[in-house]
Amino acid sequence: MSAPTNNSLGASTFILIGIPGLEAAHFWLAFLLCFLYLFTVLGNGAIIYIVRAEQSLHEPMYLFLCMLAAIDILISSSTLPRMMDLFWFNSTAIEFDACLVQMFCIHSLSGMESTILLAMAFDRYVAICCPLRHAAILPSPSIAKIGLAAVMRGAAVMAPLPIFIKRLPFCRSRILSHSYCLHQDVMKLACADIKVNVIYGLIVILSVIGLDSLLISLSYIFILRAALSLSQEARLKALGTCFSHVCAVFLFYVPFIGLSMVHRFGNLHGSSIHVVMANVHLMVPPMLNPIVYGVKTKQIRQRIVRLFQRTTH
Repeated sequence: MSAPTNNSLGASTFILIGIPGLEAAHFWLAFLLCFLYLFTVLGNGAIIYIVRAEQSLHEPMYLFLCMLAAIDILISSSTLPRMMDLFWFNSTAIEFDACLVQMFCIHSLSGMESTILLAMAFDRYVAICCPLRHAAILPSPSIAKIGLAAVMRGAAVMAPLPIFIKRLPFCRSRILSHSYCLHQDVMKLACADIKVNVIYGLIVILSVIGLDSLLISLSYIFILRAALSLSQEARLKALGTCFSHVCAVFLFYVPFIGLSMVHRFGNLHGSSIHVVMANVHLMVPPMLNPIVYGVKTKQIRQRIVRLFQRTTH
């Protein structure tokens, strides 16, 4: 089915597309999206339930993991149901205001996730480099404050993005290149100067994603330096507690930074690499994070086994 022309669109409507080159498979891909969404919600929901129910997991690392799981559920809920509607029912039109809301949700939740990953890196740094002061540096009230700060930071930093889009006129094509609304995608359709959007978007990338990834890298430099002074057994045990977090960091930052670079410096004409990278960034980490932490964390793994045993009897 061909996309509607610009003249047939409403004054405040954008057109979403699926995956270029795979239009014929969209109906069946929607079943995969449905599976990914259900697995993401159930997996992250199980993490939240287990950490809440298991007294031994009421530690900073697992409390931060609960926050990460909640954010992953929200990110998936802001994108995947709309994508399934697009792929199953060819519901391509999205109202301008709905697009702005979705844009804000995706970008602000990504900012919150970056902050939580930084907090988890700080927790690993304190646990390995200052183990005797861990409880004093990160008491439960501080964990709650860090979670609140992550929410406020993500919302405050990303709030100007839809405001800057709102002021732009759109008089050319309104066909987006993704199955959901991203700031860098929507702003390129404007028929006005988007310098403010570009500059602020770059500021956000550097001050949130760039700064957080730099601080996480520095924390692991200190962690490795402290671990090298330990015995081999203690070193492996200490670094083993960081494995899940390192996986979560790579799953989040590598696609995010790659997508930002492709949007800003890549030649996207006739290429769908940015679409693939955007889908990987928003769909894969929320699904894989519960698996990574479930496999690596003994208490979570044992509790999941007990839950399955209880449901099968």
